Amino acid sequence: MEYSFGDDLRTRMAANLAAFEPVPCDDGSLRRAAVAVTVVRGEGGDGQAAVLLTRRSRHLRRHGGQFALPGGRLDPGETAPRAALRELHEELGLDLDAGAILGRLDDYPTRSGFRVTPLVVWGGAAADLRPDPDEVARVFRVPMAELDSPAVPRLRVEVEGRRPALMAPLPSVGGEVHSPTAAMLYQFREVALRGQATRVAHFEQSEFAWK
Repeated sequence: MEYSFGDDLRTRMAANLAAFEPVPCDDGSLRRAAVAVTVVRGEGGDGQAAVLLTRRSRHLRRHGGQFALPGGRLDPGETAPRAALRELHEELGLDLDAGAILGRLDDYPTRSGFRVTPLVVWGGAAADLRPDPDEVARVFRVPMAELDSPAVPRLRVEVEGRRPALMAPLPSVGGEVHSPTAAMLYQFREVALRGQATRVAHFEQSEFAWK
């Protein structure tokens, strides 16, 4: 499939997301959070689209050193779209308004105690990212072609009797991305890029991401 960065891709993703009915998570025991699946121009000058992914700073108290989508918990009275855009600004210095949001995916309940709302965001060229070194160790632009690879997803039963965990092997980051992040990237591919109403909340998460 063609993933040239431009209006055709934006229109296609917006239409696919508009036709999708996201499933909310109503578990009030889980804290609310939001992440941004942000589509930008890729590296290399080939005009292809990519998704922003970060590696969290290792000194962070929660999930240090893990791959993550930009995001975090909602402030009191804050909506998920607003939180996703605020976190994009705070973590990466990317300033976008509400018109950049193309749609949303299913809420994802995490083993670490959150119900995460993923928002799909059109990030533009994102030529001048300014990552916050206190939160972000590195920023990756993951090519759409990697997300669309037949190697994604990879399922693995980590403990006998449990559901399989979902992983995404991504060469551009030098290894595998684990769920919850991998599950949200996979659903983004299925819904926004392929127009498929694929659900992912039933997949297990790797144990190191539970805390």
